[in-house]
Amino acid sequence: MADSKTKKRCSFCGRSENEVGFLITGMNGYICDSCATQAYEITQEALGEGKKSAGATKLNLKELPKPVEIKKFLDQYVIGQDDAKRFLSVSVYNHYKRLLQKDSGDDVEIEKSNIIMVGSTGTGKTLLARTIAKLLHVPFTIVDATVLTEAGYVGEDIESILTRLLQVADYNVPEAEQGIVFIDEIDKIARKGDNPSITRDVSGEGVQQGLLKLLEGSVVNVPPQGGRKHPDQKMIPVNTKNILFICGGAFDGIEKKIAQRLNTHVVGYTASQKTATVDKNNMMQYIAPQDLKSFGLIPEIIGRLPVLTYLNPLDRNALRAILTEPKNSIIKQYIKLFEMDGIKLTFEDAVFEYIVDKAVEYKLGARGLRSIVETIMMDVMFEIPSEDKKEYKVTLDYAKMQLEKANMARLQTA
Repeated sequence: MADSKTKKRCSFCGRSENEVGFLITGMNGYICDSCATQAYEITQEALGEGKKSAGATKLNLKELPKPVEIKKFLDQYVIGQDDAKRFLSVSVYNHYKRLLQKDSGDDVEIEKSNIIMVGSTGTGKTLLARTIAKLLHVPFTIVDATVLTEAGYVGEDIESILTRLLQVADYNVPEAEQGIVFIDEIDKIARKGDNPSITRDVSGEGVQQGLLKLLEGSVVNVPPQGGRKHPDQKMIPVNTKNILFICGGAFDGIEKKIAQRLNTHVVGYTASQKTATVDKNNMMQYIAPQDLKSFGLIPEIIGRLPVLTYLNPLDRNALRAILTEPKNSIIKQYIKLFEMDGIKLTFEDAVFEYIVDKAVEYKLGARGLRSIVETIMMDVMFEIPSEDKKEYKVTLDYAKMQLEKANMARLQTA
């Protein structure tokens, strides 16, 4: 009994020195390792809350990357698409300047210019967004429009877009209010048809109507954990006035709309001369806001996306460059994977040409390159790590054999 009284105990949790890892001795008491860890976590959390309430990060115009610098950074990762890069670089730089303008005392208020990027699949829309996120001084998030539905229906509410931005900003609201949001697959929320339907278009026009207030700029109540809203949930008010929205979509089939518009005025000799200069292989370069309207975007949302840019379809030279040149090119990724096993991987130059030929044939853009390389390398990646080899060279004959074998297998299972 006397022994239990003389035992040292933690002054916080009351456990004896036998029940804890160790005790730290103070002037008039003790603290155990568990309570010390807990105290540290509480302190960090309290300090974090203090930082959050301090406000948004202070930006300095001298420190900000200029449009030319932003484009140079994008060039390291994304091949071609100079027009889209220039639009994106200028818009991001102007977004920073808008945030800095709040400190100036004049009456000129710079409005934000939300962007919409149009380009077929595999041309680099999402890659541009992901790459520019590495360079930014403000919170940046990529969200998918396909999961969104009108409020009250199965799916995610429009406000969940801002939940992602809040999470990236560590729930610092002033920080999130000067962020950038990339909305991918914007074409998937196009109006399903001009004819009124008995059923509501809850994942099409309904979502577009809900997006209007976000794009324009208003105070939106955001559920902190995302998902569906319910009355008892605590909401976080977020002002979207200074949030830059960049939208991207493939708009599959919009070329037909563009072609129809370009051929509307074909009366007389001069008109036929004009239509003769149209590049039929790249109709996307002639895109105009009215084409987006005929595709199914409502006029109000087009008006809130004033900067319209396009991505060129990838030609053979661009695909060849994408395969090996960028910092994170597909081939460099596979070389790194083998390097981690202590194996030096090399390719015959003819293999690259063969892969590009197949990618052009499949018409899947840059994504097609990865699926072809994956098919060629699958057996090698399965066998080589178990073998005692220090290097491996992929030949043209092997690449052809692997691809033909895969195609034959698919034909037999079809």
